[in-house]
Amino acid sequence: MKPCPWNRSARQSRTTWVSRGIFAAPRVWAAFLAFGCVGLGVMAQTPARPADPLAPRSSPPSPGSPDAAAPAGASTPSGARPSANPLKRSDTATAYRTETGLPYRPDSEPDVYARERCKLDVYHPVGASAVPAVVWFHGGGLTSGNRSVPSALKGQGITVVAADYRLSPKAKAPAYIEDAAAAVAWTFKNIARYGGDTNRIFLSGHSAGGYLASLVTLDRRWLAVHSVDPDRLAGLVPFSGQSITHFAIREERGMPRTRPLIDDLAPVYHVRKDAPPILLISGDRNHELLGRYEESAYFWRMLKEVGHPSVELLELQGYDHGQMAEPAFPLLLRFLRQHGQ
Repeated sequence: MKPCPWNRSARQSRTTWVSRGIFAAPRVWAAFLAFGCVGLGVMAQTPARPADPLAPRSSPPSPGSPDAAAPAGASTPSGARPSANPLKRSDTATAYRTETGLPYRPDSEPDVYARERCKLDVYHPVGASAVPAVVWFHGGGLTSGNRSVPSALKGQGITVVAADYRLSPKAKAPAYIEDAAAAVAWTFKNIARYGGDTNRIFLSGHSAGGYLASLVTLDRRWLAVHSVDPDRLAGLVPFSGQSITHFAIREERGMPRTRPLIDDLAPVYHVRKDAPPILLISGDRNHELLGRYEESAYFWRMLKEVGHPSVELLELQGYDHGQMAEPAFPLLLRFLRQHGQ
Protein backbone atom coordinates (compact mmCIF):
# COMPACT_ATOMS: atom_id res chain seq x y z
CA MET A 1 0.00 0.00 0.00
CA LYS A 2 1.43 3.38 -0.96
CA PRO A 3 1.40 6.00 1.83
CA CYS A 4 0.07 9.50 1.31
CA PRO A 5 2.90 11.97 0.56
CA TRP A 6 2.18 14.13 3.60
CA ASN A 7 2.58 11.30 6.10
CA ARG A 8 5.84 11.06 8.00
CA SER A 9 7.56 7.99 6.67
CA ALA A 10 11.25 8.26 7.63
CA ARG A 11 10.61 7.23 11.21
CA GLN A 12 7.95 4.62 10.69
CA SER A 13 10.04 1.56 9.82
CA ARG A 14 8.46 -1.64 11.15
CA THR A 15 5.90 0.30 13.22
CA THR A 16 2.18 0.41 12.56
CA TRP A 17 0.61 3.86 12.55
CA VAL A 18 -3.03 4.69 13.00
CA SER A 19 -3.65 8.37 12.37
CA ARG A 20 -6.56 10.71 12.19
CA GLY A 21 -8.41 11.22 9.00
CA ILE A 22 -9.10 14.72 7.68
CA PHE A 23 -12.69 14.81 8.81
CA ALA A 24 -13.02 18.59 8.65
CA ALA A 25 -12.66 18.76 4.84
CA PRO A 26 -15.77 19.13 2.64
CA ARG A 27 -17.22 15.86 1.38
CA VAL A 28 -16.14 16.36 -2.19
CA TRP A 29 -12.57 17.18 -1.19
CA ALA A 30 -12.48 14.24 1.27
CA ALA A 31 -13.76 11.91 -1.44
CA PHE A 32 -11.08 13.13 -3.82
CA LEU A 33 -8.38 12.51 -1.20
CA ALA A 34 -9.75 9.07 -0.37
CA PHE A 35 -9.73 8.13 -4.09
CA GLY A 36 -6.17 9.35 -4.62
CA CYS A 37 -4.69 7.99 -1.42
CA VAL A 38 -6.17 4.68 -0.24
CA GLY A 39 -5.72 3.91 3.44
CA LEU A 40 -5.18 7.49 4.65
CA GLY A 41 -2.77 7.67 7.55
CA VAL A 42 -2.28 3.92 8.04
CA MET A 43 1.18 2.47 7.55
CA ALA A 44 1.79 -1.17 8.46
CA GLN A 45 5.01 -2.91 9.31
CA THR A 46 6.19 -5.48 6.78
CA PRO A 47 4.38 -7.71 6.02
CA ALA A 48 1.49 -5.24 5.87
CA ARG A 49 -1.53 -5.94 8.05
CA PRO A 50 -4.90 -4.17 7.74
CA ALA A 51 -5.73 -1.74 10.51
CA ASP A 52 -9.17 -1.33 12.06
CA PRO A 53 -10.90 1.81 10.72
CA LEU A 54 -11.50 4.70 13.10
CA ALA A 55 -14.91 6.26 12.54
CA PRO A 56 -15.28 10.05 13.03
CA ARG A 57 -17.02 11.43 16.04
CA SER A 58 -17.88 14.93 17.19
CA SER A 59 -16.18 14.87 20.58
CA PRO A 60 -12.89 13.48 21.94
CA PRO A 61 -12.91 10.26 23.93
CA SER A 62 -12.99 10.10 27.71
CA PRO A 63 -10.71 7.22 28.67
CA GLY A 64 -10.76 7.16 32.45
CA SER A 65 -7.76 7.69 34.69
CA PRO A 66 -4.43 8.45 32.99
CA ASP A 67 -1.15 8.73 34.86
CA ALA A 68 -1.30 12.52 34.58
CA ALA A 69 -2.95 15.29 32.61
CA ALA A 70 -2.12 15.62 28.92
CA PRO A 71 0.62 18.11 28.01
CA ALA A 72 -0.54 21.63 27.33
CA GLY A 73 -1.25 22.25 23.69
CA ALA A 74 -1.97 18.60 22.87
CA SER A 75 -4.34 18.19 19.96
CA THR A 76 -7.92 17.00 20.32
CA PRO A 77 -8.40 14.43 17.56
CA SER A 78 -11.49 12.94 16.05
CA GLY A 79 -11.82 9.17 16.16
CA ALA A 80 -13.73 6.31 17.72
CA ARG A 81 -13.77 2.57 17.84
CA PRO A 82 -15.49 0.72 15.01
CA SER A 83 -19.19 0.07 15.43
CA ALA A 84 -18.77 -3.60 14.56
CA ASN A 85 -17.88 -5.95 17.39
CA PRO A 86 -14.54 -7.47 16.33
CA LEU A 87 -14.69 -10.37 18.82
CA LYS A 88 -18.29 -11.51 18.67
CA ARG A 89 -20.40 -10.18 15.84
CA SER A 90 -23.86 -10.72 17.32
CA ASP A 91 -24.28 -10.55 21.08
CA THR A 92 -27.58 -8.72 21.47
CA ALA A 93 -29.34 -11.65 23.14
CA THR A 94 -26.66 -12.29 25.78
CA ALA A 95 -27.27 -11.07 29.32
CA TYR A 96 -24.38 -9.84 31.44
CA ARG A 97 -23.88 -9.59 35.16
CA THR A 98 -21.33 -7.77 37.31
CA GLU A 99 -20.12 -9.23 40.58
CA THR A 100 -18.64 -6.39 42.64
CA GLY A 101 -16.23 -6.05 45.52
CA LEU A 102 -14.79 -9.56 45.46
CA PRO A 103 -11.67 -9.81 47.66
CA TYR A 104 -8.69 -11.39 45.93
CA ARG A 105 -6.58 -11.62 49.06
CA PRO A 106 -7.54 -13.89 51.98
CA ASP A 107 -9.68 -12.56 54.81
CA SER A 108 -6.72 -13.26 57.09
CA GLU A 109 -4.68 -10.55 55.33
CA PRO A 110 -3.16 -8.55 58.22
CA ASP A 111 -2.72 -5.30 56.24
CA VAL A 112 -5.90 -3.26 56.74
CA TYR A 113 -5.15 -1.13 53.67
CA ALA A 114 -4.69 -4.26 51.59
CA ARG A 115 -8.07 -5.60 52.72
CA GLU A 116 -9.60 -2.26 51.74
CA ARG A 117 -8.01 -1.98 48.28
CA CYS A 118 -7.49 -5.56 47.14
CA LYS A 119 -10.88 -6.13 45.59
CA LEU A 120 -12.12 -6.69 42.05
CA ASP A 121 -15.25 -6.71 39.93
CA VAL A 122 -16.12 -9.45 37.44
CA TYR A 123 -18.26 -8.62 34.40
CA HIS A 124 -19.37 -11.77 32.64
CA PRO A 125 -21.91 -13.17 30.18
CA VAL A 126 -24.58 -15.13 32.03
CA GLY A 127 -24.53 -18.84 31.25
CA ALA A 128 -21.44 -18.65 29.08
CA SER A 129 -18.50 -21.02 29.35
CA ALA A 130 -14.88 -20.94 28.21
CA VAL A 131 -14.93 -17.36 26.88
CA PRO A 132 -11.79 -15.17 26.77
CA ALA A 133 -11.08 -13.15 29.92
CA VAL A 134 -9.32 -9.81 30.30
CA VAL A 135 -7.79 -8.68 33.59
CA TRP A 136 -7.89 -4.88 33.46
CA PHE A 137 -5.77 -2.61 35.71
CA HIS A 138 -6.73 1.06 35.97
CA GLY A 139 -4.29 3.94 35.54
CA GLY A 140 -3.50 6.81 37.88
CA GLY A 141 0.28 6.95 38.23
CA LEU A 142 0.23 4.27 40.98
CA THR A 143 -1.04 7.07 43.25
CA SER A 144 -4.74 7.33 42.38
CA GLY A 145 -7.60 5.67 40.51
CA ASN A 146 -10.21 3.03 41.14
CA ARG A 147 -11.33 -0.12 39.39
CA SER A 148 -14.00 -0.03 36.71
CA VAL A 149 -14.95 -2.22 33.77
CA PRO A 150 -14.26 -0.20 30.59
CA SER A 151 -17.50 0.40 28.69
CA ALA A 152 -15.74 -0.52 25.44
CA LEU A 153 -15.27 -4.07 26.74
CA LYS A 154 -18.91 -4.58 27.72
CA GLY A 155 -21.17 -6.67 25.56
CA GLN A 156 -18.24 -8.19 23.70
CA GLY A 157 -18.78 -11.83 24.61
CA ILE A 158 -15.89 -11.83 27.09
CA THR A 159 -15.37 -11.85 30.84
CA VAL A 160 -13.63 -8.80 32.32
CA VAL A 161 -11.91 -8.64 35.70
CA ALA A 162 -11.29 -5.07 36.90
CA ALA A 163 -8.94 -4.96 39.88
CA ASP A 164 -7.93 -2.35 42.42
CA TYR A 165 -4.52 -2.31 44.09
CA ARG A 166 -2.79 -0.43 46.87
CA LEU A 167 -1.53 3.05 45.99
CA SER A 168 1.59 5.09 46.67
CA PRO A 169 2.58 6.82 48.90
CA LYS A 170 0.43 4.95 51.43
CA ALA A 171 1.90 1.73 50.05
CA LYS A 172 5.42 1.43 48.70
CA ALA A 173 6.89 -0.71 45.96
CA PRO A 174 6.50 -3.60 45.47
CA ALA A 175 3.10 -3.69 47.25
CA TYR A 176 1.02 -2.74 44.20
CA ILE A 177 2.97 -5.17 42.02
CA GLU A 178 2.26 -7.95 44.51
CA ASP A 179 -1.42 -6.95 44.43
CA ALA A 180 -1.55 -7.14 40.63
CA ALA A 181 -0.04 -10.61 40.74
CA ALA A 182 -2.51 -11.70 43.41
CA ALA A 183 -5.42 -10.47 41.26
CA VAL A 184 -4.14 -12.42 38.25
CA ALA A 185 -3.66 -15.55 40.38
CA TRP A 186 -7.23 -15.16 41.69
CA THR A 187 -8.42 -15.00 38.08
CA PHE A 188 -6.69 -18.26 37.16
CA LYS A 189 -8.25 -19.98 40.15
CA ASN A 190 -11.77 -18.57 39.88
CA ILE A 191 -12.56 -17.34 36.37
CA ALA A 192 -14.17 -20.61 35.25
CA ARG A 193 -16.97 -19.90 37.75
CA TYR A 194 -17.79 -16.80 35.69
CA GLY A 195 -17.63 -18.40 32.27
CA GLY A 196 -13.99 -17.56 31.61
CA ASP A 197 -11.40 -19.84 30.02
CA THR A 198 -8.18 -20.28 32.01
CA ASN A 199 -6.34 -20.89 28.73
CA ARG A 200 -7.46 -17.52 27.36
CA ILE A 201 -6.61 -14.97 30.04
CA PHE A 202 -5.20 -11.67 28.77
CA LEU A 203 -3.68 -8.85 30.83
CA SER A 204 -4.25 -5.22 29.93
CA GLY A 205 -4.47 -1.78 31.51
CA HIS A 206 -3.95 1.88 30.83
CA SER A 207 -0.83 3.78 31.90
CA ALA A 208 0.13 2.58 35.42
CA GLY A 209 -2.19 -0.36 34.82
CA GLY A 210 -0.26 -1.22 31.67
CA TYR A 211 2.96 -1.08 33.66
CA LEU A 212 1.63 -3.55 36.24
CA ALA A 213 0.29 -5.88 33.56
CA SER A 214 3.65 -5.84 31.75
CA LEU A 215 5.77 -6.47 34.84
CA VAL A 216 3.58 -9.33 36.10
CA THR A 217 3.72 -10.94 32.66
CA LEU A 218 7.46 -10.67 32.05
CA ASP A 219 8.95 -11.06 35.53
CA ARG A 220 8.10 -14.61 36.59
CA ARG A 221 8.74 -14.13 40.31
CA TRP A 222 5.50 -12.25 41.09
CA LEU A 223 3.13 -14.98 39.91
CA ALA A 224 5.48 -17.73 41.08
CA VAL A 225 4.51 -16.78 44.66
CA HIS A 226 1.03 -18.08 43.77
CA SER A 227 2.31 -21.13 41.87
CA VAL A 228 1.17 -19.62 38.56
CA ASP A 229 3.34 -19.63 35.44
CA PRO A 230 2.92 -16.32 33.54
CA ASP A 231 3.48 -18.19 30.29
CA ARG A 232 -0.04 -19.57 30.76
CA LEU A 233 -1.31 -16.09 29.89
CA ALA A 234 -2.74 -15.80 26.39
CA GLY A 235 -1.38 -12.30 25.81
CA LEU A 236 -0.40 -8.85 27.07
CA VAL A 237 -1.79 -5.52 25.79
CA PRO A 238 -0.58 -2.48 27.76
CA PHE A 239 -2.07 0.91 26.82
CA SER A 240 0.75 3.45 27.09
CA GLY A 241 2.33 1.63 30.02
CA GLN A 242 5.77 2.44 31.34
CA SER A 243 8.45 -0.06 30.39
CA ILE A 244 11.19 1.44 32.55
CA THR A 245 10.91 1.64 36.34
CA HIS A 246 7.73 3.58 37.05
CA PHE A 247 8.18 7.25 37.95
CA ALA A 248 6.15 6.79 41.16
CA ILE A 249 8.73 4.26 42.34
CA ARG A 250 11.53 6.64 41.43
CA GLU A 251 9.79 9.40 43.40
CA GLU A 252 9.50 7.05 46.39
CA ARG A 253 13.29 6.82 46.18
CA GLY A 254 13.73 10.60 46.03
CA MET A 255 14.40 10.70 42.28
CA PRO A 256 12.72 13.14 39.89
CA ARG A 257 10.32 11.56 37.43
CA THR A 258 12.41 12.91 34.56
CA ARG A 259 15.42 10.78 35.57
CA PRO A 260 15.06 7.41 33.81
CA LEU A 261 15.89 4.18 35.57
CA ILE A 262 15.93 0.56 34.47
CA ASP A 263 16.24 -1.95 37.29
CA ASP A 264 14.46 -5.15 38.31
CA LEU A 265 11.16 -3.25 38.64
CA ALA A 266 11.24 -2.29 34.95
CA PRO A 267 9.33 -4.52 32.49
CA VAL A 268 12.02 -3.99 29.85
CA TYR A 269 14.59 -5.44 32.27
CA HIS A 270 12.83 -8.80 31.96
CA VAL A 271 12.38 -9.12 28.19
CA ARG A 272 12.42 -12.76 27.09
CA LYS A 273 11.61 -14.57 23.91
CA ASP A 274 9.24 -17.08 25.51
CA ALA A 275 6.80 -14.51 26.90
CA PRO A 276 3.16 -14.59 25.71
CA PRO A 277 2.14 -12.59 22.60
CA ILE A 278 2.37 -8.84 23.16
CA LEU A 279 0.69 -5.79 21.63
CA LEU A 280 2.11 -2.43 22.72
CA ILE A 281 -0.12 0.60 22.08
CA SER A 282 1.05 4.19 22.51
CA GLY A 283 -0.31 7.65 21.87
CA ASP A 284 1.32 10.11 19.50
CA ARG A 285 5.03 10.57 20.28
CA ASN A 286 4.55 14.36 20.08
CA HIS A 287 1.73 14.37 22.63
CA GLU A 288 2.53 11.43 24.92
CA LEU A 289 3.52 11.71 28.57
CA LEU A 290 7.23 11.82 29.47
CA GLY A 291 8.50 10.05 26.36
CA ARG A 292 6.08 7.15 26.73
CA TYR A 293 6.12 6.35 23.00
CA GLU A 294 9.92 6.09 23.01
CA GLU A 295 9.74 3.79 26.02
CA SER A 296 7.29 1.58 24.16
CA ALA A 297 9.49 1.61 21.07
CA TYR A 298 12.55 0.56 23.11
CA PHE A 299 10.48 -2.15 24.81
CA TRP A 300 9.41 -3.42 21.38
CA ARG A 301 12.95 -3.32 20.03
CA MET A 302 14.46 -5.24 22.96
CA LEU A 303 11.74 -7.89 22.75
CA LYS A 304 12.62 -8.30 19.07
CA GLU A 305 16.33 -8.45 19.94
CA VAL A 306 15.83 -11.39 22.30
CA GLY A 307 13.83 -13.21 19.64
CA HIS A 308 10.24 -12.74 20.78
CA PRO A 309 8.15 -14.05 17.87
CA SER A 310 4.92 -12.12 18.42
CA VAL A 311 5.25 -8.48 19.47
CA GLU A 312 3.77 -5.46 17.73
CA LEU A 313 3.87 -1.72 18.42
CA LEU A 314 1.07 0.65 17.43
CA GLU A 315 1.30 4.43 17.71
CA LEU A 316 -2.00 6.33 17.57
CA GLN A 317 -1.30 9.63 15.84
CA GLY A 318 -2.95 12.74 17.19
CA TYR A 319 -3.90 11.17 20.54
CA ASP A 320 -2.27 12.19 23.80
CA HIS A 321 -1.70 9.99 26.83
CA GLY A 322 -5.24 10.18 28.15
CA GLN A 323 -7.07 10.24 24.83
CA MET A 324 -5.35 7.17 23.36
CA ALA A 325 -7.27 4.65 25.45
CA GLU A 326 -10.58 4.94 23.59
CA PRO A 327 -9.25 4.08 20.07
CA ALA A 328 -7.01 1.40 21.61
CA PHE A 329 -9.89 -0.80 22.79
CA PRO A 330 -10.86 -2.14 19.34
CA LEU A 331 -7.20 -3.03 18.85
CA LEU A 332 -7.29 -4.99 22.11
CA LEU A 333 -10.43 -6.80 20.96
CA ARG A 334 -8.85 -7.60 17.61
CA PHE A 335 -5.83 -9.00 19.49
CA LEU A 336 -8.16 -11.21 21.54
CA ARG A 337 -9.71 -12.51 18.35
CA GLN A 338 -6.30 -13.27 16.84
CA HIS A 339 -4.78 -14.94 19.91
CA GLY A 340 -7.82 -16.23 21.77
CA GLN A 341 -9.00 -18.93 19.38
